Amino acid sequence: MPIHQPQQRPDTKSGRPGVQQAEAALMEHYPRLVRLAYLVLPPSLGRHRRVLAAHGAVQRSLPARRGAAPERVLVPAQTRAPASGEGPVGPQGAAYTWMRLRVLRAALAYERRPRWWPGRLPAPAALRPTVPSVRGLRLFPRAGGVDELALDRALSTVSGGVRAAFALQLLEGLPEPEVRAVLIEAGWSHAADAVRAAGRLGRPDRSAAEALLRSGEFDPCTVQTRPSDLLRRRHRTRAAAAVAALCVVAGTLAVVAEESSDGATEGISRRASPVAALDPAGLLRAAPTEWADTSRVDFTAWPARGDRRGDRALLGRALRAWGQPSRAVRVSRAPGAADAPPAQPPRLLYAGDVDGAAVVLLHDGGVRVVRYAEPLSGSGAPALDFARADDADVTTGAAVVVSRTGDRARFLLAPWVSETTTRDLLTPDTPARPLDVSTDGVTAPVPRPAPGGDCGSWPVMQLRSSESIVENHAFLLTDLGDLTPVHLTYTPKPGRGAPPRQPREATGGEALLGWARTACSLRSLRGTGVRAVNNWEFAEQRLPEGGAPVDWVCTRADTWQGPGRILVQLLQPSASPTAPAAVVADRSDTALCSRFGQHILASARWKAPSGRWYVLAAGSRAVNRIEAAGAVRGSVPGTTLALRAPRDAVVDLTARLREGGTMPAVR
Repeated sequence: MPIHQPQQRPDTKSGRPGVQQAEAALMEHYPRLVRLAYLVLPPSLGRHRRVLAAHGAVQRSLPARRGAAPERVLVPAQTRAPASGEGPVGPQGAAYTWMRLRVLRAALAYERRPRWWPGRLPAPAALRPTVPSVRGLRLFPRAGGVDELALDRALSTVSGGVRAAFALQLLEGLPEPEVRAVLIEAGWSHAADAVRAAGRLGRPDRSAAEALLRSGEFDPCTVQTRPSDLLRRRHRTRAAAAVAALCVVAGTLAVVAEESSDGATEGISRRASPVAALDPAGLLRAAPTEWADTSRVDFTAWPARGDRRGDRALLGRALRAWGQPSRAVRVSRAPGAADAPPAQPPRLLYAGDVDGAAVVLLHDGGVRVVRYAEPLSGSGAPALDFARADDADVTTGAAVVVSRTGDRARFLLAPWVSETTTRDLLTPDTPARPLDVSTDGVTAPVPRPAPGGDCGSWPVMQLRSSESIVENHAFLLTDLGDLTPVHLTYTPKPGRGAPPRQPREATGGEALLGWARTACSLRSLRGTGVRAVNNWEFAEQRLPEGGAPVDWVCTRADTWQGPGRILVQLLQPSASPTAPAAVVADRSDTALCSRFGQHILASARWKAPSGRWYVLAAGSRAVNRIEAAGAVRGSVPGTTLALRAPRDAVVDLTARLREGGTMPAVR
C-alpha cells in the first residue's frame, strides 16, 4: 500500500514557502540561480573560486527544516507571462522568488562589510563567507569571445549591487522599480544608484548584452577542469613545519617592532616615496603560475623572465634612466604615453641580453609598458621607450617588442601563449609557419612589414592562447612600430534577418581573404599608438550595367588613447586575391564603425566599361533609404544606391535609418 506524505504548506504569515517547495524551486532552477550568483560575486575571487562560491551560495540558500527564522518574501509587483528555460522573463512563484532573494544575499555578502566593521576599511577574508574546497583541480567556465571578455571586464569595475541589478534586468526580466525593491530586500543600501549604473551597462545593444550573459563564459554549471600546481602541492606538507617555525619567529619580531615603531613608520614613508620606486629591490614580480588563476589576464599577470632578472646593477640603471633620464638616453614615446617617473615600484617583465643589447621590460601596473636597452659593447647610447598598455587583455597584452634589428623584430610573449606561428597576409592560402620561442618566452626574429612604399608582403604572428585560461583561440598580431603589436580582427557581412555580427578573430578563410585586400592600408597607421584594427564588411553591392558584386569595408583602428580612425575601402572585382582595395573615405577621431557608432553611409565614383560614370553609395544594415541631392537627385530604398552622374558632379548623400533620423555620407 502506498504511503502518502502530507503536503507541506507555505508559512502564510511570513510569506516563506515550505522547505519542500524551496527545494523543488532550487532543483528546477539550479543552473539559473548559480549563473545569477556567479554574475553577482566579485571577479576578484578568480574564476576557480568564483565557480565554487556560486554553487556554495545556492546550496547554502536552502533553509533548514526546523528552527529557521521566517523571512519576508518580495512578491512581484505585476504578473508577467511565464517562460520556460532561460527565456527573457524569469520563473514565477513565491518559492523561486524567495530562493532568488536568499541567493542574492549570499552572493552580495562576499563584497559587503559587516555592520560592526569600522569605517570604510575592507573586511578581511576571515569575515567573508567561506568558499568550498576542491583539491587538485581548477575549475573554469567555457571560454567566450572578445565581447564576452569585454563584458566581464566591465562587470569587474562595478560593485556587486550593480552586477546584481544588471543580472536582474537582463536575465530575470524585472523592471527597474522591482529591481530596486529586490536589492533593498537583499540588504544593498544604495539600490537606486546601483540600478542607474546598471542601466548604463551593455549599451547601446542590450539584447546583445543579454545574449552574452547567457553564454558559456558566464555559466558556472558547464566547466572545464585543469590540475592545480602539482609541484606546489607536493611541497605544502614540508612547508607546514616551516610556517609553524616562522610563526614563532614572527611573534618575537612583533615585540621588537613594537619597541621601534617610530623607525618602522619612517621606513614605510620611504618605501612609498618616488625614490623608493626606483629601488631594484622593490620591483614587483608575479608568481610563475599566477596568470592561470586570475580574472585579470594582462601585463600584471606576467612573471619576470630573462637570465638577467637578478642583475640588480642592470635593473638599477634601467630604473634610474626612467626616473632621472640623462641627455645621453634616447627617449621615445608612443602617442598618449607619458614619460613621468613611476609613482610606485613597477613590475619586472623581462631582463636579459637580446641581439647585442641588455634589455629590461617594465610595467607600471597602470597604463604603461617601458623598454630600456643598453648596448653590450661600443659607445652607443641607452634607449628608453614608453607605450600605452591600459586595459590590455588576452590578445592586446600577448606580446611586447624586445628587439628590432633591421627588417626583423623579436617579441616577448605572454605566458598564456601556447602556440606560435607566422603568416603573410598577402598570401592567404599559404599555411602558417611555426615560430621558435625560447624558454624565456622570446621569439625568433619575425619579419617586419616593409616601412616604405613597397607592399609585397605583410608578415603577422598567429598566436594561440592556452587552455589553462579557458580561451584556446588563435588570433593575429602585427607590428606597426610601437612596443605592443596590433590585434587584427574581422566582422563579416550582415546576414539576412540575422542579428548584427560581432568582431571575431581574423584567422578564418573569409577574414584572411579580406585582409589580403586591405593589409597594405595599415602602412598609414604606423607609430600612431594603435591597439587593434577591425575589418568590417558592412555592405555588398552589385555594380550597374550588369556588373559584378563589390564589398564595402570599414577598417577601424582603435588607439590606446581611445580615439579611432577609419578607412572606408571598396573591394572591386579583381583577378588577383591581393589587389589593394580603393580607399574612398578617411576620418580620424571618430566613433564610426565601433560599438558606439554602428551606422555608416559611404560613397565612391565608379566608371563602367561603357565609359559612363556613376556615384555609388552603401550603408550599414540599419539604413532603409538613401537620398541624393545636388547635381543629380534620386531616392532609393534599401542599403545601396547607384546613379549616373558626371565624374566631377557635386552630390550630397543622406541615409535614413529604420529607427528614425538621418545620417550624411562619410568623407
